Amino acid sequence: MSAPATAPAPAETAERPGRRRRHLALVVMSLGVSLVVVDATIVNVLIPQIVAGLDLTTGEAEWVTSIYPMVFAALLIPCGRAGDLVGRRRMFVLGVAVFTVASLLAAAAPGGGALILARALQGVGASLLMPATLSTMNAVFTGRERAIAFGIWGSLIGGMAALGPLLGGAIATSLSWRWAFGINLPLGLALIVGALALMPETRQTGVRGVDWLGGALAALGLGALVCGLIEGPWYGWWAATRTFHMGPVTWPDGGLSPVPVVLALGAALVVALVLVERARSAAGRPVMLDPALFRIGSFRQGNLAAALVSVGELGLLFVLPLFLVGVHGDSPLQISVAILPLAVGAFLAGPFAGRLANRRGAHRVVQLGLLLEVLAVLAVGLTLTSGTTGWGLAPWMLAYGVGLGLTSAQLTSVSLADVPPAHAGQASGTQSTSRQVGAALGIALIGTVFATGLGREMTDRLRDTPLTAERRAEVVHELRESAGTYARDLHEDPAARVEAAAADETLATAARQAVLVTAALLAVGLMMSMRLRPGGTVHREESGS
Repeated sequence: MSAPATAPAPAETAERPGRRRRHLALVVMSLGVSLVVVDATIVNVLIPQIVAGLDLTTGEAEWVTSIYPMVFAALLIPCGRAGDLVGRRRMFVLGVAVFTVASLLAAAAPGGGALILARALQGVGASLLMPATLSTMNAVFTGRERAIAFGIWGSLIGGMAALGPLLGGAIATSLSWRWAFGINLPLGLALIVGALALMPETRQTGVRGVDWLGGALAALGLGALVCGLIEGPWYGWWAATRTFHMGPVTWPDGGLSPVPVVLALGAALVVALVLVERARSAAGRPVMLDPALFRIGSFRQGNLAAALVSVGELGLLFVLPLFLVGVHGDSPLQISVAILPLAVGAFLAGPFAGRLANRRGAHRVVQLGLLLEVLAVLAVGLTLTSGTTGWGLAPWMLAYGVGLGLTSAQLTSVSLADVPPAHAGQASGTQSTSRQVGAALGIALIGTVFATGLGREMTDRLRDTPLTAERRAEVVHELRESAGTYARDLHEDPAARVEAAAADETLATAARQAVLVTAALLAVGLMMSMRLRPGGTVHREESGS
């Protein structure tokens, strides 16, 4: 197995604050990252209320959820390199400021387009903030204190991941979804003050620059792929089923759909990214994704598994809240309680994963975690009916959370085990990018399966009813376009009992199909993880790789 040539790491320049100030700065940084983590998941709790409040289509709902990790993924590594150049505290403060402004824009969004743009800007803020915290901790904490610091950092983030959606759900239920974004204003201001007062400024000397071209190609390529997956059900996968309008551009229906064109463009941009990164690496220039790292078997397999884990997590959390609202009319707080076992399971499994890894090996912990995830999601898919409530989902969500906690806690360790120390920073950033790419594609893919199922199943269930053809078409259209939330309108209309009953069964079937696809994707990740061996090495690695 070959590895990237080891080069001397750029030198660190850092203030060395006192012990008390270092620990207070750690709390500030952990809470800053907690904002990023919470806003990646809290929208899943809020999305049914947002869909109803802004009259979003299913495609717009997918964009609201997926645009954040998509932008985050594309800019994470370039922004981390920029922080190395200009100073991590400066990037942290800028990231919190951008994130706070974006949160206010999201809270005040008058429609779906404005909210999607605000969520994209939140992704920019997250990409500025996140790598600055990790690099600062690495520079300031040493020896035994570093292990303790990362433990505290992980525990605070884990706790917020569990409590954040619950708090957001409570705020949205008692006030509105807008306040769940608006609360970031006082939090952001407090973090900026705390960072300026407590965080030391650190940077690296000898950093050669930032690969903004790679970041731009990644953003455009990933964006085109996500766009094609989300818009495929609406504009047709091959033949155009409706006219597409965007500014002065009009794409008529009846001919080739714009979707395959966009998907082909996305694939071409990804290929261009690979070629550009290879050329820059060969020339000794800074790269966003080092092609040499992917010749390391454990790193390659670990990144693919990490992406698939995120596909499962975010895809699942997109579909289940829409099911609970559409069928049962659950409030955001009730949805938060329904998914809380997932966060609790992940939080509890983290410390246990370390002890198990010492006895059985980190690769076995990853495999066990993925196996639990597959079984739990498969159980949801096989048992989900229109009568399933949040309490009925709780045991499977807890089991899934335990599996997620075991996998997430050790997958990074396994993936980076064979990476030379000089490349550890970029390798860890690359895996974070893989997770965000998986999240964005997961929401788009699982959301597409769900939306397609809504239209097909509702059409079948209404076919033999006494409803007129016009009424059947209207109900199918509204249910599909509203991501299933139109079912609540049907339940409130005494004259629409037939339609409401059909909508409940349709939502259950579409959600079940989406969940089973999620289980299949996680099973692929499990199969990939079976090749991992102690130390991160991949069994029977290809000759020369």
